[in-house]
Amino acid sequence: MSRSFTLSDFDFALPPELIAQHPAAERSASRLLDGRGESPIDRVFRELPTLLRPGDLLVFNDTKVIKARLLGAKSTGGSVEALVERVLPHNEVWAHLRSSKSPKAGAAVFFDAAGGERSPAEVLGRAGPEDSLFHLRFPGDPFALLDRFGHVPLPPYITHGDTSDDERRYQTVFARQPGAVAAPTAALHFDEALLDALAVQGVARAHVTLHVGAGTFQPVRTESLALHKMHSEWFEVGDETVRAIERTKSSGGRVLAVGTTTLRALESAALGGALAAGARDTDIFITPGFEFKVVDALVTNFHLPKSTLMMLVSAFAGYERIRALYAHAIRQQYRFFSYGDAMLLDRHRAG
Repeated sequence: MSRSFTLSDFDFALPPELIAQHPAAERSASRLLDGRGESPIDRVFRELPTLLRPGDLLVFNDTKVIKARLLGAKSTGGSVEALVERVLPHNEVWAHLRSSKSPKAGAAVFFDAAGGERSPAEVLGRAGPEDSLFHLRFPGDPFALLDRFGHVPLPPYITHGDTSDDERRYQTVFARQPGAVAAPTAALHFDEALLDALAVQGVARAHVTLHVGAGTFQPVRTESLALHKMHSEWFEVGDETVRAIERTKSSGGRVLAVGTTTLRALESAALGGALAAGARDTDIFITPGFEFKVVDALVTNFHLPKSTLMMLVSAFAGYERIRALYAHAIRQQYRFFSYGDAMLLDRHRAG
């Protein structure tokens, strides 16, 4: 009989000093916890090619983090902070807004850039799931304006303001599709030298796009997992990636998802029973008992206690294994969360 899990099952005590505030000096110099065998093995991330086989396929999320955090003021003078969640047609966006009093439809807000430059935005009203976001219209292309006025949307547990180093390092080396407000952090460990070494090893590459939303940091507020509503994110899996996965599986290779966002995109695209190309929103919530259809192995960072991502990796690798691996990581002083270290997991197979 399968176990019924609650939110408390995914809690653990994490020493605050293990929350990484800055990335490793070199991307591939991060630590890698190899969690596939009977006992965990402590490695360095650049060793990854030696752990894979010719014919394996690494699937990456090629989303690009936008400078989605805006600071400014309302027309009344009160301060306002925006986090753009989604860029829409016609110079419009959905955004989270923080201010002392919510602006009404028709109001203007003004966002500031260094040097005193200021850009207006019109509040069109509330939008998004359950009207949790604000619908704004910018005077020009949102991507261009965000690039000029925005800040890197660092996660809430990173306590320093964004710097030019964050602009470079909170972004994968292969990012190409702008739209994410959080990085696909497992892919931050890959540099060009490591990608070249993987190619020499005969490991193929494919990509999906999933624009990571701010909801990735949304806490689960109910002890019953069945009552939690997942945030929605846009993703696309192309025909070329579907064909690459089919070739890999038919020849006996393994499909490795780089990051939970890639895994969510691939498994969302297979919810109909077979992997299908296409683009849409997904609010897939992966908890223990989920039946995986695509991904054989996972590269992932270490996640927050009681988070949906802890539930996902527990579903993938097995609850007890994840508990043991996290305990090992804490004992060995691994660095946690977005700028932290990584782990390599095989899919748990019942029986």
